[in-house]
Amino acid sequence: MPIVQEMEDEAEAGLYRALADPTRRLLLDELRERDDQSLFELCTRLAVVHQVTSSRQAVSQHLAVLEAAGLVRTRRSGRTKLHTLSTAPLRAVLERWPLPTEETP
Repeated sequence: MPIVQEMEDEAEAGLYRALADPTRRLLLDELRERDDQSLFELCTRLAVVHQVTSSRQAVSQHLAVLEAAGLVRTRRSGRTKLHTLSTAPLRAVLERWPLPTEETP
């Protein structure tokens, strides 16, 4: 198998692994609602809205997995890291397996 294909396959596998975890999917939901959230804000939203009481370290690790999969972008603003949703990897999935078009009668 060519090296480029192996790299693409591994990136795709990382995307599916990232999406497999329910806490990571909740983090993506929260970032869809509002981008540029800090770790503190995301931990608070998980606890208050979803009753998920993961430690800050666990949430930080989840964010790192999402970032490695290309689903989250992180930037610094002063001492704070802000997290933003990136849907580009999801578009690649839709391009591979497009949704059927609905025909109206």
